[in-house]
Amino acid sequence: MDYIAGYIGRKATSTLNHILNLFAFTCRIFVLILQRPKAGRALVRRISLEQVYFTCVQALPIIIPIALVFGSMLIIQFAKISGQYDLGKTMVMLIVRELGPIVTALLVILRSATAVTIEISFMNTFHEIDTIEMAGIDPMRIVCLPKFIGITSAMLCLFIVFDIVAIIGGYSVIWIFTHITMGNFMAQIGRAITATDIVVGIIKAMFFGIIIAATCLKHGFSIKKLITDVPVNNSKAAVECFFYCLVINVIISILFYM
Repeated sequence: MDYIAGYIGRKATSTLNHILNLFAFTCRIFVLILQRPKAGRALVRRISLEQVYFTCVQALPIIIPIALVFGSMLIIQFAKISGQYDLGKTMVMLIVRELGPIVTALLVILRSATAVTIEISFMNTFHEIDTIEMAGIDPMRIVCLPKFIGITSAMLCLFIVFDIVAIIGGYSVIWIFTHITMGNFMAQIGRAITATDIVVGIIKAMFFGIIIAATCLKHGFSIKKLITDVPVNNSKAAVECFFYCLVINVIISILFYM
């Protein structure tokens, strides 16, 4: 029993320290955002735009078909029982409130965040971060800040694209290729969606982007010597990001809708 209690205590302490370190790491990035020195501003802007292009623009051929599939599938299923459920409210609740942020976050984690973790891990392993520090440059500003801004901005943009394509695109697919009666679907969406739904979706997307970027960057910086630790660390970062997103999703939904 003493061994079990000691193990639980050590694990809890280690987890708490990790969360506090992650919070401190995120706060340090926000401090860098607020400082905005003139030196290196153009470089930070260029790397941020490159990250947005990689995370958002290049992901559009993936996110658009996924949104069409989700949107059309949900419309088909709930249109069949539209007498029992308000189709507009159901689609807003499932897509705008829940599925939109989560599916977008999962795509960003699998496609971009893991790539950032591997990139930073190799930069650490091959002492590129040490080289940047020896040159008198803060790696947090040159490496972390632009990727943090890029991933967070891309997450918000992809969430908006997913919602629009899932609702409007899904409705268009059903209207063109099937004979399912949906009534005045768009009017129902207009009546069902509220400012709270839009604000909550944006808040979730922003928080997801922040926690995904901060977690992956933190894990990337934790690798120091062994290349063999990179895949394991990358897997841990991805799972941790998704778990944090689920927890944040539940907390925000409870705060606004309960």
